[in-house]
Amino acid sequence: MAQPLGHFIEARDSLVTDAIDGLLAARGGALARLDGYPDIRVVVRAERDPNKVAIISGGGSGHEPTHAGFVGEGLLDAAVCGDVFASPSADAVLAGIFAVSGPAGCLVVVKNYAGDRLNFGLAAERARGLGIAVETVLVADDIALPEAKQPRGIAGTLFVHKVAGHAAAAGLPLAEVAERARKAASVARSLGIAVSTATIPGSHRAERMAEGQAELGLGIHGEPGVERLALPQASELARIMAERLAPTLPGDAPLALFLNNLGATTALEMQVLTRAVLATDLGKRVRLLLGPAPAMTALDMHGASLSVLPLDGTMEEALLALVPVPSWPAAVTVTAPVVKPLPGGLEGERFTPSQDVLAAGRIAAVAKALIAAEADLNALDAKVGDGDTGTTFAGAARAVLADLDRLPQADPSALARALAERIGRAAGGSSGVLASIFFAAAGASLADGAGWPEALAEGVARVRAYGGANPGDRTMLDALIPAVEALRSGDLTGAASAAREGARATAGMSRAATGRSSYLAAGDLQGVEDPGAAAIAIAFSALV
Repeated sequence: MAQPLGHFIEARDSLVTDAIDGLLAARGGALARLDGYPDIRVVVRAERDPNKVAIISGGGSGHEPTHAGFVGEGLLDAAVCGDVFASPSADAVLAGIFAVSGPAGCLVVVKNYAGDRLNFGLAAERARGLGIAVETVLVADDIALPEAKQPRGIAGTLFVHKVAGHAAAAGLPLAEVAERARKAASVARSLGIAVSTATIPGSHRAERMAEGQAELGLGIHGEPGVERLALPQASELARIMAERLAPTLPGDAPLALFLNNLGATTALEMQVLTRAVLATDLGKRVRLLLGPAPAMTALDMHGASLSVLPLDGTMEEALLALVPVPSWPAAVTVTAPVVKPLPGGLEGERFTPSQDVLAAGRIAAVAKALIAAEADLNALDAKVGDGDTGTTFAGAARAVLADLDRLPQADPSALARALAERIGRAAGGSSGVLASIFFAAAGASLADGAGWPEALAEGVARVRAYGGANPGDRTMLDALIPAVEALRSGDLTGAASAAREGARATAGMSRAATGRSSYLAAGDLQGVEDPGAAAIAIAFSALV
């Protein structure tokens, strides 16, 4: 049997049913499904009050946790699941209506796509003909195409689900539930951005965007966006999107903002985007924030969407109401970040600034060389580690440069201790702490009367003791040890040459004793210099 193309699936034809079964297992009995596989795939609440209005929605799969993941008290009573990016049949929708509708009737929430309008609409008409009280609400929140006669229904639909579900849970009659849902649908607005399209599980990935490009306003099925642009920084992207959304919003009421991850955007990026959006003029109107979270995704699309909803008291109450649905991101009230003072004891030693032209020049030369090498060192580290060596050394270098005039340049012992403190605070990872240990030990040795070569040798000894590495272990020590040995003879040029030779030698070493390189096979390391050793070589070369 052919293996799936890079996806965790059994087979494409059972993808949706397999996924539904996995969802049911993960919800501890809160959900059930109708016995209609494979043609009818409907997820329902295992227990519900039949005397309350039922809320039904659905559509193509691939947008998880929408729709089935939002079945639960206060949200949906049934979700009708189609194939990936394809509307379910009218029969499947009708089965969902039959399954959860009682005397109070049901509200069917439909995203504005042709297949959904037709199939959900036909099912609603058939149900009415059989005596079931049915209301429908159409969501068309996408503003990407201003002239579109039929705007798409995208993540703003989630607001409608929550408003309708809250009203139904409160026991309101169908007419009022429908009225509240339609009001939310009429004012919700959304806009998406992505740097990649979606990949159908079991299919080859097809990209239409080049590296560094983004598409503004693309659809949740990967439909082309309204505009292709060079991806700007998060703050500029947030400004662009906010300025597109703002004119489409009625009035100046406070807003709810739903920050939706389209599937493959990292949590780190989503948090950066959250900060950027809230800093815009539109963001300053946001009272309630939902997310950032994957809510209405597009499989593995690397992108995000912003959905905004002007608030009134009723909608705010609905969005704030908690629901026992794990995938639903609870709304929070936006407040200014709380910043607490650092605890005592971290201030460290206070240094008296002093000037030494030679020391300052050498420190600046090393720092600038490491900053200039950031991208090259990261690229080297990406081959054998996690790709951040350049950033670690450059971050430390920037911190030292920023404090250069405040360093005790004319006091060698205090200077070494100050460098240890600055580097230890600015640089993370093992490289940063080892550099801090190196300079702290050197400073203590200088205070005892040693000269710089002997003090640096003591720093090397402490790094070996704490880090556990030895010469030949493919670490920064393979460049640092020969360089410091050469310094003992007063030969700075020879020290730089020894560091370069030591770094080059690591490319022929078949094993690494520490760090992420230690998890790699010898073949992966062959011919690649250790990034830490390369950084040491750059530093010593800058001193010449």
